[in-house]
Formats: sequence, C-alpha cells, structure tokens
Amino acid sequence: MVSAPNLDERDYVRGGETQTAVKILVVGHFAVGKTTLIGSISEIEPLSTEETMTRAAEAVDDLKGVQGKTTTTVAMDFGRLTISERVVLYLFGTPGQQRFVQMWEDMARGALGALVLVDPERLADSFPVIDLIEHYGLDYAIAVNHFDGAPLRDEAALREALDLLDDTPVVTCDARDEKSSAAALTTLVRHLLDHTR
Repeated sequence: MVSAPNLDERDYVRGGETQTAVKILVVGHFAVGKTTLIGSISEIEPLSTEETMTRAAEAVDDLKGVQGKTTTTVAMDFGRLTISERVVLYLFGTPGQQRFVQMWEDMARGALGALVLVDPERLADSFPVIDLIEHYGLDYAIAVNHFDGAPLRDEAALREALDLLDDTPVVTCDARDEKSSAAALTTLVRHLLDHTR
C-alpha cells in the first residue's frame, strides 16, 4: 500500500485551486483481483467489504481456477489515489458475481470510466462484465492481471478473444504490485483524457 501522511482533503489543494474528484470503477469477474489492486495502490486504508465465503456460496460461485479463495467482496471496495495536486481518483471496486449486478447501476452513476481486470485463463468470465460497462456507456481499459506462472498472452489474441475496439487500451499488470497497478490506472486515465479532448 502507498504510504502517505495523514492529511486533510484541503491539504491536497493549493490555496485558490479547485480539486477535481474523478470516480473510477475497478471491475471484473469473480476472483480476478479487484480488491487486491485497490489495496495495492490506495493512499488511504482501503474500505473493503470482504467476507468469509460460506458453504452456501460454494453452490453459487464458481471456484474453478480459484481454489483456496476463502473471502469475497459483498458490497464494494473503495480507495483513493492523488495523481496530482488538483486531481484525485476515487476507486470503487465492484463485486464480481452476477448476483450483485444490481449494485453496479448505482456505482456506475457519475463514474468517468472503468478499469476492467481480466484473468487470461478465464476470458469467457469477462464477457458479462464488459457488456455491463458498455451498457452503462463507460469508456474503459483492459488490465490483464498476470498471475504467478501464467503464460503471457499475445495482445492481438486477447483483443480478438474479447472482441475489443481498436482504441481500447490493453495492458498487463500484477494487481499485487503498486507500480504495476498505477501503470494500469495511468493507461485508463490517459485514454479517458483522449476521449474528452
């Protein structure tokens, strides 16, 4: 986690300047690393609604490929990252399971864009997530969360498999690593700026 002094919000803005708050969604399918990414980069102690998975959840959540997962987000994750003296990103992580999709509409309101985390070993699980983000009209970037031992995938093959537009950014990241997570978010912010010019 990024270490930062305990500062009041007004300490981030010089006198007479206006601070711009930017709401960003961090989305992806179940067990792709959303909570981990927000935790790796947030300058504040991230809010996390991780709860222990129960036996009842085993019947609902597909644990194929994520054996050993014992917790899951049941509401949202929240973190903050100051990228300049005037711009602060507020990161909202959504639950990945389909049963929580109703919460997405509220979380999407006011969001400038979304970072879509993808597991290259479970690409099909990303289709419903991308469909939702496109339904809400949000610009997005794809961050392929590279797990230990997983082979690196060819970007062109990923683009084709996910049926992405040519201008949709695709980056590889490690959600556990602060610099890698920051690079993925920077790619998204640059993409959003390009679309607002």
